[in-house]
Amino acid sequence: MATDIRFKRVLLKVSGEALMGRQGFGIDVAVADRIAGDIAEARELGVDVSVVIGGGNIFRGVAVASKGGDRVTGDHMGMLATVINALALRTSLAKLGIDAIVLSAISMPEICQSFSQRVAQEHADAGRVVIFAGGTGNPFFTTDSAAALRAAEMGAEALMKGTQVDGIYSEDPKKNPNAERFDRLSHDEVLQRGLAVMDVAAVALARENRIPIVVFSIHEPGGFAQILRGEGRATIVSD
Repeated sequence: MATDIRFKRVLLKVSGEALMGRQGFGIDVAVADRIAGDIAEARELGVDVSVVIGGGNIFRGVAVASKGGDRVTGDHMGMLATVINALALRTSLAKLGIDAIVLSAISMPEICQSFSQRVAQEHADAGRVVIFAGGTGNPFFTTDSAAALRAAEMGAEALMKGTQVDGIYSEDPKKNPNAERFDRLSHDEVLQRGLAVMDVAAVALARENRIPIVVFSIHEPGGFAQILRGEGRATIVSD
């Protein structure tokens, strides 16, 4: 089965908003459990999966800055939100008997281990799902940038971006149902067109490290494994 898959080692980027489900805030445990199930299905295909998770369901640092607050403090608060989400996903994976570890870019040893590339690689080589929290550990960088950075550090063959829709569109398809959908783009095309699938730093970092970005719907049960098998709907960003 593993010979039929598109990639053998991937990094999955999950937004914090995805964990909300239909709630307006926080974590829907049923959604976290479903995403954990999708990861388990991917692992059954023989794929090594690591995860970067956002924190927008709990707190966004830019929201503080937009109201006149301190952006650095706001971003630190957002980083803490990603740790909460990472712990929730680890709990959901544990329910399925999957060994997972949370590594934070911000040191908090009473709660989770601190990130280093060497430690992350050791856990991945031991067969664990590595969940990266705390973003890059620096303000002014999004968790998209953290995902591209960790994908490069882990030697991932692809960065899988789970979103609210089934690929990249010219505009928000929820606002404009006539928006053009793309099956394939280059990194340069994404940057030149200003397509808002990931921030500029993340796309540029993926381009420099020749990492394809695969954009798909995180809300489609079993969709993650489908994409890994070369099925389903997704947009592939690759040079």
